[in-house]
Amino acid sequence: MATPSPAPFIGRTAELKLLHKRLDRVTRTGTGIAVAIRGRRQVGKSRLVQEFCDQAQAPYVFFSAIKGASPVEGVTAFLDELRESTLPPDRELVPVHSSASWADTFRVLTSVLPAEPSIVVLDELPWLAEQDPVFDGTLQTAWDRLLSSRPVLLILLGSDLHMMERLTAYDRPFYGRADNLVLGPLNPAETGSALGLPPSDSIDAHLVSGGLPGIIRAWPHGTPALAFIEAECADPASPLFSIPDSALMAEFPAPDQARRVLEAVGSGDRTHANIAATAGSQSGALPSGALSPLLRRLTDEKRVLAADSPLSTKAGKPALYRVADSNLRLYFAVLRTAQQLALRGRPEAGFQLVQRRWNAWRGRAVEPLIRESLEIAAASGALPWPEVEAVGGWWNRQFNPEIDLIGADRSPVAERLFFTGSIKWLASPFDQHDLVALQKCAGHVPGFIAGSTGLAVVSLSGTTKQLDTSTIDLLWGAVDVVASWQP
Repeated sequence: MATPSPAPFIGRTAELKLLHKRLDRVTRTGTGIAVAIRGRRQVGKSRLVQEFCDQAQAPYVFFSAIKGASPVEGVTAFLDELRESTLPPDRELVPVHSSASWADTFRVLTSVLPAEPSIVVLDELPWLAEQDPVFDGTLQTAWDRLLSSRPVLLILLGSDLHMMERLTAYDRPFYGRADNLVLGPLNPAETGSALGLPPSDSIDAHLVSGGLPGIIRAWPHGTPALAFIEAECADPASPLFSIPDSALMAEFPAPDQARRVLEAVGSGDRTHANIAATAGSQSGALPSGALSPLLRRLTDEKRVLAADSPLSTKAGKPALYRVADSNLRLYFAVLRTAQQLALRGRPEAGFQLVQRRWNAWRGRAVEPLIRESLEIAAASGALPWPEVEAVGGWWNRQFNPEIDLIGADRSPVAERLFFTGSIKWLASPFDQHDLVALQKCAGHVPGFIAGSTGLAVVSLSGTTKQLDTSTIDLLWGAVDVVASWQP
């Protein structure tokens, strides 16, 4: 039987260059460099580093910690991995059985490092810190006294974003000792390139996959998003379902209040009051004193939620919450139900549900992506307003009106607005009725100056032939959105 070929590696050209650059510096100086890479689960951290190790052709050891293991089990597993790696010149130099501490283990590691440049990878570092409360200090001591003077590239990986940030914080032992790299999902241009899709389909594929390589690798080349979802609805074990489900189980294994808050936002509740009502109990809404810290934890530490505030020249309320990752957002909105229908032998019903909710879901999900695309374009000087540094939306307490796009010099309270705009991500083109509505609503935004503040339109289907576009200062389509992400 033929050996199956490995899944193709997708994108990450810039990240690979950064890692190769640091290995080149190790080779040139003969001293060690540490790199801490953080990113959410399934974003491809381990796959990136494995690809780098394969390309580098340098001796390396790649150790992945096991959640819940004891310190002794962790040390034993590391030594087993070290013994089987390409680092030691003689496997007999690595002890077979050991009850040693991590301090002793790092001394063993140092003793078997070759004279030429090598790579040491510690994956899921936060789990090692959970197992041993002094692990961070032990790692720092080993780095300062043993490893940093050797030609070794130490790569530290972790999915717990908050704990990985804390690893190199100013009040922690490893402060100032590692370069930090945040690994995000693949962007729309990379997604489209990997799948061979035109710009509009690239954006759909990016929204559905969340830019996660694990889903993109399972995506047939040239397949539009809805066709892919239809095929996957017949496979309840598809990565489209299993990846968001496993991410939830890893981050929120117990049905606690944080999980209820996340579920509330995932079901469509965006405001503090609505989230409190949905996440509450029979005795009433979740009290603000309990909800506010949970929302801060989910946005600032876990990064699973994002909070958007109205952008104008005056402070505004309310903040609106959303699930930050579009794939997880789609899972909450419809994929989880579609998976359950597939498990019951009704994949057609699951896909029909996706179809019914698709336009409404996509219309909301694409908004933060377009705002980010405009920010990137502004930073590169590709917009008519070079001073734009922040792009958001605006709404009042009654959500009447809501403005999709606000371009300003800063956020959340701007000194100057450069443009207001509308997003129409539907099969129908932007028409005169849409333009009149935009012009009327824009006047409600604090800081809008008629005749001075520009108008921007981002439309999936362009504009009608009858529309006079002379008053529109920026007109974007799917091609422009994807182009903003291209190097």
